[in-house]
Amino acid sequence: MKAIELEKAYNPKDFEDRIYKAWEEGNWFKPASDPASPVHAEYEKRMAGKSPDEIKAATFSVVIPPPNVTGVLHVGHGLNNTLQDIVVRYHRMKGDNTLWVTGTDHAGIATQNVVERALKKEGKSRGDIGREKFLERTWAVKDDHHATIVKQQRKLGNSTDWDRERFTMDEGLSRAVRDVFVTLYERGLIYRGHYLVNWCPRCGTALADDEVEHTDTAGAMYHIYYEYADGPAPDGSTKIEIATTRPETLLGDTAVAVNPSDERYKGIVGKKLKLPCTDRVIPLIADAYVDKDFGTGMVKITPAHDPNDWLVGKRNDLDIINILNPDGTLNDNCPERYRGLSCAKARTLIIEDLKAQNLFKGEEKITHAVGHCYRCNTVVEPYLSDQWFVKMQPLAQKALGAWKNGDIEFFPRKWENTYKVWLENIRDWCISRQLWWGHRIPVWYCKKCGETIVSREDVHVCPKCSSTELEQDPDVLDTWFSSWLWPFSTLGWPEETDDSAKFYPTSALVTAYDIIFFWVSRMIMAGIEFTGKAPFHDIYIHGLVRDRQGRKMSKSLGNGIDPLEIVDMYGSDAFKFTLGFMCAQGQDVLIDRESFKLGSRFANKVWNASRYILGNLEGRNLVPVRDEDLTELDRWIYTELDRCVRAEREALESYRYNDAASSLYEYFWNEYCDWYVEATKLSFKNGSDAEKDRAVSVLLNVLEENIRLLHPFLPFVTEEIYAKLPLAEIVKNRKLAGANKILSTSDYNGMLIASPFPEASDARVDENVTRRFNVLRELIKGVRALRAECGIDPASKIRLALMIEKGSAAEVCAEKSDIIMLLAGISHIDFVDEKPASSIGTVVPGAEAFLLIDESIDKTQLASRFQKEKAEAEAIVARSEAKLSGKFAEHAAKELVEAEKAKLEENRRRIEKLASYMQSL
Repeated sequence: MKAIELEKAYNPKDFEDRIYKAWEEGNWFKPASDPASPVHAEYEKRMAGKSPDEIKAATFSVVIPPPNVTGVLHVGHGLNNTLQDIVVRYHRMKGDNTLWVTGTDHAGIATQNVVERALKKEGKSRGDIGREKFLERTWAVKDDHHATIVKQQRKLGNSTDWDRERFTMDEGLSRAVRDVFVTLYERGLIYRGHYLVNWCPRCGTALADDEVEHTDTAGAMYHIYYEYADGPAPDGSTKIEIATTRPETLLGDTAVAVNPSDERYKGIVGKKLKLPCTDRVIPLIADAYVDKDFGTGMVKITPAHDPNDWLVGKRNDLDIINILNPDGTLNDNCPERYRGLSCAKARTLIIEDLKAQNLFKGEEKITHAVGHCYRCNTVVEPYLSDQWFVKMQPLAQKALGAWKNGDIEFFPRKWENTYKVWLENIRDWCISRQLWWGHRIPVWYCKKCGETIVSREDVHVCPKCSSTELEQDPDVLDTWFSSWLWPFSTLGWPEETDDSAKFYPTSALVTAYDIIFFWVSRMIMAGIEFTGKAPFHDIYIHGLVRDRQGRKMSKSLGNGIDPLEIVDMYGSDAFKFTLGFMCAQGQDVLIDRESFKLGSRFANKVWNASRYILGNLEGRNLVPVRDEDLTELDRWIYTELDRCVRAEREALESYRYNDAASSLYEYFWNEYCDWYVEATKLSFKNGSDAEKDRAVSVLLNVLEENIRLLHPFLPFVTEEIYAKLPLAEIVKNRKLAGANKILSTSDYNGMLIASPFPEASDARVDENVTRRFNVLRELIKGVRALRAECGIDPASKIRLALMIEKGSAAEVCAEKSDIIMLLAGISHIDFVDEKPASSIGTVVPGAEAFLLIDESIDKTQLASRFQKEKAEAEAIVARSEAKLSGKFAEHAAKELVEAEKAKLEENRRRIEKLASYMQSL
C-alpha cells in the first residue's frame, strides 16, 4: 500500500469552504425521511415495520433561535449556533431522523430603528416618505442583513436544512400569526383597552413589561409641600409634605393618599389640597396601598403615569389625567408654561417654581431602578393609551402544568424556578406596537357604523352595515407574537403538513438565559394552546459570552469578537471546539481572541496524528484485525476509547458540552497520541513486517473510529481526513467482537457527516489491562518528573533501576520495559531488590523507580539546585505558617484559609522530598 499524503501544515482554508459546499449540494443536511437525502433509502429500510412511537423516538428536531435581521451575528450567536450544530451532528450520526430548522426574525422595533436612523442622516423621517416607501426600505435592509447572516452561518458550518429556511414575516408564518390572533380573540383571550402601558418616547410605541430593562440610576428624592385648600387641619397645620423622584408628574396628580389605619391622619381624610403649579384642587383620600411607615406616610397619586397609582385611581374613582405627548414632552393638559418641554426640562422649571412659592423643602441624592427601553435605552414612561392585550393567566397555568408533569425539562435545572416564578406572577401582555414594520393587526373599523371586525382574511365590506369605508388598525404586533409560534409555524402550521407530523413537537431548544421570559415561556404557552403539546421537551439554557473580565461585549468597550474574524484566523473547527470546550452548564463563557488557540492547537493535533499514521502506510499491507491479534497495548487503547465513547454520549445527551469536549481532548491528545501512538513506534522500529502490518492496521482502525467520535466538535478537519482513509480496506479487515455498530460496507454512504457515531461495547473493555497500564503510565510520568526536577535534558539518555513487588500490577513494568525506555528516555534498566546507592527515586503502586546518578550527571550542580529549591520551599512554609497563625486565619474567607493550608502542606512535602534527594546524593 502507498502512503497517503496530508499537507504538512494544517490549513482549514484549504478545505472548509469546499467541504461545506459538498455537504450542502449533496443534501447531507436534510433529514433522513426526506426523499432527497442520500440516506433516505437506508432510513426507509430501517423504519419498515416500526410503530409510530418507535419512529418518533428515532427523530431529533430543533429550531434555531432566529437572529434578528438588524445586523450581523456576534460571538453570542456563534456560541448558540455552535452548540446546536454539535448536538445536531451527534444525533444525525446516531441514525436519528434529524432536522435543524433555520431562519431569521423581523425584529420589529430594532429593524425599524435601523431604517429611521438612516433616514435621520438624510434629514428625513418615516412620516416624510410614508408607510409604503418606508416598508420598501425596511425590506431592503432585511434582505441585505439576511444575506450577511446566512453567509456567516455557512462559514460557521451550520448543518441546517436551507431548503426549509423561514422568516417571521414570510407568507406561511404571516398566515399563522393572523390565525392565532383571531383564534385568541374568539376565545376571549385578546382584548383592546385604554390602559397604562410602558411607553418608549424615542421609539414612539408601547412595550411589554419584559421589554423594559431596569437599571440603577443616580437620582434624587424631592420633598414638596402641598397646601390645604379648605382651611387648616385640626392640628392647625396649613400644609402636608410628600416626597417624589419625579416632581414634574405632580401636574397629573388627582389625589394624595394615606393609609386608612394611620392614626396620624384620621382627622384630615377628605380634606382638599391645592395642587402646586396648577389651579386645580385635589382630594386627600385613604387607601390601603400606602405604606404608613415609609416617609411621611403620604403619597401623591398620578393614575395616568404610575401602575400602582392607576389601581388606586380605579378603586377610588379618581380623575385620570395624561400629561404626556407620545414623544415624551408635556401636553396641553399641563399649564401653558410647561407645554412642549421634555420631562427633564419641566422638572427643573417646576422645582424653580416650587422654591419661589416656598413649597420646596429640599432634595436627597439616591440611586434607584429606572426602566429603559430594551432597544434604544431611552427612559420608559408609564403612558395611558389604547392597546391590544393577551390574557396570559389561562395560558400560563397550562405552561406551568407542562413543567410539573415533566413534559418539559430544563438543563441546568436551576432555570426551572425562574420559569415558575415568572409564570406565577405573569401580567397581561401588551401586543400592539405603534410601528410600521411588522405584522399588521388583523382588525378593521367601520367608519360608518363603528363596527370592529377581527378577521383571518382582509376585509373590504362591513358585515354589519355593508359599508366599504373601512380602516385597518394602524398598529403592528409585537415581534415576539410571531416568535412565540416559531416551533410549529416553521413546520407548516396551521396546515397539517408532513413535516409537522414528523418533527413536532421538536426535541430540544438551545438558547441563552436572557430570553427565557421573552421567548421560551411564550413558546410553551402557544404550543400547548394551539397544538395541545409543549413545543419541545429539552430546554438547554446556556450562558452569555463575555470578555475575560466578565464584562458584556459591546462596541463602546471595544471587546467584541466577530465570529468570521476568528474563523478567518483559526478556522471554523477551532471556533466550534473552543466554545464547546468552554461552555459549562449554568455559567457564562469568558473568552478573548487568544482563547481560540486552544481549538486551533487541538485541530492541528488531530491533523498531525492522522498525517503520521497515513504516512506510515508505505509498503504496508492492511491485515484482518481480530481480538486474538490485539496486544495488551491495543486492548488498553480500545478500553480508553470505549470509556471516551461512553463519556461523550452521556455528556451530549444531557447537554454537558464542556464535559464532552474535555473527554475528547484528554483521550485523543493524551491517551491516543502521547501514549498509544508513541508506544506503537516500537513496532515500526523493531518489529517484523508482519508486526508492522498488524500495528498499522490497528492504528487505522482506532483512528477511523476516533475521527467519527470527534466529528460533532471538529466537523471539517475530520471530514477531510476521513475522505483520505482507505475505508474499504478498514471495513473488510475489521473482525473485532467489540466492533458493534462500527462501519460496515452498507453503512458507508460516502461522507463522514452521516456515518454512524461510535457505540460503547463491554466486549472491548479490559479493566485488568487498564490497571496494569495505569501503573506503567504513572511510573513513566514519575521518571519524567524526576528528570525535570533534576534538570536533565529530555534528549539525554539515562539509566534507571526498578524494584517491583511480585504479584502486583507493577509487573507490567518489567514486561513492557521497552515502552518505559522509549517514553521516558532511558538507556538501560536494572531490576533490583533494594535501593541503589547514589540514586533518587519515585514510588508507584507495587514499584519504585530510581534514577542512577552516575558520572554523566554533575552531582555538585544537582545538589546546589536541590538546596536552592529547598530554601525557596522553606521560605514559603515560613510565610504560610505566619499567615495562618495571625489574623488572616480568623478573618479571611474559609476557601482562602483552606487554600493556604494546602499550600503549606504541599511545600512541607516538597522539603522532605528534596532532603531525601540530597541525602541520596
